[in-house]
Amino acid sequence: MNKNGLLLGYDIGSSSIKATLFDPEDGTAVVSTISPAVEMPIIAKKPGWAEQEPRIWWEHVVKATARIKAAGGNLKEVKAIGISYQMHGLVLVDKQLNVLRPSIIWCDSRAVTFGEKVFKKIGPEKCLSHMLNSPGNFTASKLAWVRENEPGIYKQIHKIMLPGDFIAMKMTGAVTTTVSGLSEGILWDFSAQKPASIILDAFGFPPDIIPDTTGTFAVQGRLTKAAAEEMGVPSGTPVAYRAGDQPNNALSLNVLTPGEIAATAGTSGVIYGVGDTTNHDRQSRVNTFVHVNHSPAAPRYGTLLCINGTGILNSWMRQNVSGGLGYEQMNLMAERVPAGSDGLVVLPFGNGIERTLGNRNPGASFHGLSFTTHTKAHMFRAAQEGIVFALNYGLQIMRDIGLRVTIVRAGNANMFLSPLFGSAFATVTGAVVQLYSTDGAQGAARGAGIGAGIYKGFDEAFSMLKTIRTIEPSKTDKDAYAKAYRKWTGVLSALMNDG
Repeated sequence: MNKNGLLLGYDIGSSSIKATLFDPEDGTAVVSTISPAVEMPIIAKKPGWAEQEPRIWWEHVVKATARIKAAGGNLKEVKAIGISYQMHGLVLVDKQLNVLRPSIIWCDSRAVTFGEKVFKKIGPEKCLSHMLNSPGNFTASKLAWVRENEPGIYKQIHKIMLPGDFIAMKMTGAVTTTVSGLSEGILWDFSAQKPASIILDAFGFPPDIIPDTTGTFAVQGRLTKAAAEEMGVPSGTPVAYRAGDQPNNALSLNVLTPGEIAATAGTSGVIYGVGDTTNHDRQSRVNTFVHVNHSPAAPRYGTLLCINGTGILNSWMRQNVSGGLGYEQMNLMAERVPAGSDGLVVLPFGNGIERTLGNRNPGASFHGLSFTTHTKAHMFRAAQEGIVFALNYGLQIMRDIGLRVTIVRAGNANMFLSPLFGSAFATVTGAVVQLYSTDGAQGAARGAGIGAGIYKGFDEAFSMLKTIRTIEPSKTDKDAYAKAYRKWTGVLSALMNDG
């Protein structure tokens, strides 16, 4: 038996819930599970809307935990729990902690105009100097939409929460949030180092609608008897870590120091760079949040670039274009096409508004398609290249505000499972890519170990994390990709100007 017990990490996504039972002594996953086997439903009553029932997240937390037990995992040895969660969502509860409506989740774009109105009301200079971001389409703006369109529900609100706050509440019975979480909702004043009264006043929200804050790495509460019975984990087990999925992804890759960069390419694509100064993009095309290891004495900020249309484009290609092929077959076909896809251009912006494009939604599109030249294989390759080009387009914004990009760390998962994608990403960005065998649930487990004091610190928690593959930029394809990227940006520019 492990003298330190085991750690339990959860990754609360919009597609599924991942759970990992983790051994802190040898740094390995004992059992990893996922629930459900198919993607969780997203409610979209109107174009651009995206909602989920929070109770479904909890149901699949319980089911994923049960699958760990069924696979032989000893849940009685769990000593701490960590939570990673989909960012920017809005969960509303009344005084009895009942959920008042479905959560408006990260990819919902209905609240843009509310954020823009308050940004102008506060004044861009004042807003950016305090929040580093426009309210945009983030959590605070989503709450404004509810107040305007559902006043009966708004009057019943006791507290607002992020998705991870809701899961922690279900586990511990306590309603709390974190400073990092408030920053992702554009509810944290970086200048005053407190909840953003400027934003609350401008929107007209009462200050007590925000939960009390707790430490990111800390005993945030303990498993209630009721939650313990549902989960099969000992009552009183501490919930000792909580963070949004992208800061947590950076943690899982040991990206904690200024200059370090993390990337992920799942449903959406994200590049997340850590710095120690409050740099920000004046147009809020990339966004700066409080990183998980921030402290007043040693500031740590994460600048986040998000492209909504990433893995979801590849999934759409498989479902609607491939004719029943799997991803590996698609990748093999794509690799037979030269870099640049013989002039075929794909814009991957088909999953809601894109922040890097100034909160515009031009949709996904193919350009330059030739019936005599291009095949399915060209379409597969052009889609992957289009995703890489979109990420590099946003990365240039991050470079312009001072981010240095030399080494990028990513999990060996999702789009990075494609050798073509990994090579294209390294070549176009000019960065060396290091891939690791880790994920968000493992990161949450390690975070719980730090928060509960099982690990002495970050160095010990990540001492056994090893690089499994390194991808260098391709000298052979460099010129072809540079030419293709110039064409891609030209197509995008023409489309945006026409719009």
